Amino acid sequence: MIETPHGRLAQRLALGVPALLLAGAYVSQYGFGLYPCEMCWWQRWPHFAALALALLSTAAAPRRLWIALAALAILVSGVIGAFHAGVEYGWWEGVTACAVTSQAGTGDPLEAIMNAPMVRCDQAPWTLAGISLAGWNFLFSAAGGLAILWLLAKERRTS
Repeated sequence: MIETPHGRLAQRLALGVPALLLAGAYVSQYGFGLYPCEMCWWQRWPHFAALALALLSTAAAPRRLWIALAALAILVSGVIGAFHAGVEYGWWEGVTACAVTSQAGTGDPLEAIMNAPMVRCDQAPWTLAGISLAGWNFLFSAAGGLAILWLLAKERRTS
């Protein structure tokens, strides 16, 4: 049972960090037209898993285990984000596949695929202070995942 303030904060962070990062990804995609490449999707999947694990921690024992697994999933997304940022900055080679977005509609599916924008994994579509979205995901995911694990360790010592 999560009874200490540290444990409750860890659980809230385990829910909040992936939810906010996924929300940001979808706002950038649908609100600003920054379509995800293949590696962008790779970063989202661990956040989905982290969110599911954090939700599980609200209903099932052992709560600390689910929260810790959520933190590890958040860290996995951060590692993928670091790799992706390195590809964008040209520090190393990335994957060769690029994602394309399909346009929903009533037209010809082949035409929709052919006219869909090509999204390259090695080009950052947007940066803030020289840091790409993948870089920001790395920073927030690493900080969030480590904070959750630190809070769980602190909670364990006080319980």
